[in-house]
Amino acid sequence: MPNIDLLAMHKLFLQNHIKPGGTVADFTMGNGHDTAWLADAVGEGGHVYAFDIQTQALEHTRARLTEAGLIDRCTLICDSHANAANYIKEPICAGVFNLGYLPGGDRTKTTLCASTKIAVETAISLCAKDGIILIAVYPGHEEGTREGEMLDSMLAALDHRSFSVSRLRIINSPTSPFFFAVERHDVERHDVERH
Repeated sequence: MPNIDLLAMHKLFLQNHIKPGGTVADFTMGNGHDTAWLADAVGEGGHVYAFDIQTQALEHTRARLTEAGLIDRCTLICDSHANAANYIKEPICAGVFNLGYLPGGDRTKTTLCASTKIAVETAISLCAKDGIILIAVYPGHEEGTREGEMLDSMLAALDHRSFSVSRLRIINSPTSPFFFAVERHDVERHDVERH
C-alpha cells in the first residue's frame, strides 16, 4: 500500500501561497530542510524567520543554508516559537510547523502543547491575505497526541468566513503523522476575530 508523503503534500499546499519576495516562517527549524526549501521558494527578495530552542538545530541549519547560498535571506532564532511575535512584525504568506522532536537529536526534547498553542495562535494572527499555516503532528508519542487533540479543537473553532482548515490524516493508522492546513481567505487582518 503506498504511503502519503507528508513532505510532498506540504510543498504542494505551500506552492499555492508562497510569493516571490514574501515573508515566511519555519516555526520548528529542526535540521533546516524546511527552512532551506522556504528560502529557495521566496527568492532573493524574500525572507525566512526560523525558530528552534536547540543550538544543534541552528548549527545544522546554518551550515545547510550557507552551503546552498541561502543564508542571507534567513533569520535564525534560538528561542521558543511561542515568542515569534517578538521577532516577526510583518504578515507572513506561509508558516510551517513540524512538531515533535529534532530528527537525530534528543527525543526527550519535544514541542510542548502549551507553547505550540501560543505559537500557532501567533502564526494565524500573522497570516497574510491568501496565506497558509501548515502544522505537521506526530501522534506516536504522548505529547504529540495531546498536541493533535488540542489543535483539532482550537482550529475547528476558527471562523469559517475567514479561514479554511483542512486535516489530512491516514484514518486506519492512528499513530501516523498527519497535518493541518489553515488557509486564510482574502480579507483584511483586522476584520479577523481570533478565538
